[in-house]
Amino acid sequence: MRYAGVIFDLDGVLCSTDRFHFEAWKQTAREVNAPFDERINQRLRGVSRMESLEIILGGSPLSLSEDEKLRLAEEKNERYRALLKNLTHSDLVPGAEETLAALRAAGVKLAVGSSSKNAVFILERLGARELFDAVCDGTMILRSKPDPEVFLKAAEMLGEAPRRCLVVEDAAAGLEAARSGGMDCAIIGGADMPFEPEHRIDGLGELRAIVLG
Repeated sequence: MRYAGVIFDLDGVLCSTDRFHFEAWKQTAREVNAPFDERINQRLRGVSRMESLEIILGGSPLSLSEDEKLRLAEEKNERYRALLKNLTHSDLVPGAEETLAALRAAGVKLAVGSSSKNAVFILERLGARELFDAVCDGTMILRSKPDPEVFLKAAEMLGEAPRRCLVVEDAAAGLEAARSGGMDCAIIGGADMPFEPEHRIDGLGELRAIVLG
């Protein structure tokens, strides 16, 4: 067995809530007279809610107090959570459940490492919380990706050394976090990255061969 633990990012890896984030942030951008499109939305991937808000405010003519920023972030999250109620078990990416079951059966420990503060809520909506030994999310960390804190804490929760864990990601911030934390990374898809990961995969079904060796 090549890796004792596998740490999964959530959005874009196990499911896709991009459309919900886009709609919720678009309303926020409208409120502050800032532009918002798919290109800007891509910049928000893998970073915290407040950091995402600052990116949007970079295009706004307004100067807001910290209290106003907190209000906007909370209102965005309320819109996002309302949209998340539409998630069901069928929104798990193809092959996810089978791959997770196979890895667990082989004795591999599984965790979710996500900057989202809604990770547990999303997993519960997907009916997938019980598939993981640990969940480390934005409520448990001080620094979001590309800082490695979320992955290092997830590895600690699994009881495994970082070098024994594989991170599964789809975003550059996640790849950088894995590298900084001393972990190998498997990137889903062919998107450009700041450097090449240890593994490139087209889907989660390819993980069995990589992890079990």
